[in-house]
Amino acid sequence: MTTWSQFTEEAPSISALFLRRHQATGNLCMLGTVRADGSPRISPIEPTIFEDMLVLAGMPNTRKFDDLARDPRFCLHTATVDTMVTDGDAKLFGTVTDEHDEAVHARFAQKLFDDKGFDIRGMKFDHFYIADLTGASTVEATEDHLDITIWKPGHPETVIQKT
Repeated sequence: MTTWSQFTEEAPSISALFLRRHQATGNLCMLGTVRADGSPRISPIEPTIFEDMLVLAGMPNTRKFDDLARDPRFCLHTATVDTMVTDGDAKLFGTVTDEHDEAVHARFAQKLFDDKGFDIRGMKFDHFYIADLTGASTVEATEDHLDITIWKPGHPETVIQKT
């Protein structure tokens, strides 16, 4: 499994852009999953980096989590409203695993309470999805071209320029 620190070490510019855009939108991202009929679904989510893991957790009994239970593949996109992508754009790709360790759940719930005052301490998690990143990319606009940066686990970032 690709840890968050491995991702940031191998893909420093992609992870930095993802974190910048993630923070700029109040942690909002768009999650792409596969519906039961094979069609795509886009859902809002607030992923959290916790204990060197990218956690995709949220309100229980939602379709996006039903999708991930059936097909663990996902795409996570930083929310943007800028068609010129002047602040950049990031996508993370991967699969999820459902972490069942209730001690991890309890620490996560305590962190949410400490950071945001959101109290789910003592509640049972239906799913606690941890992302295993299988790729990532960014798009950044420069004066006369686009820089597209691509990463795969175990490899350095690659930059492609499009004019």
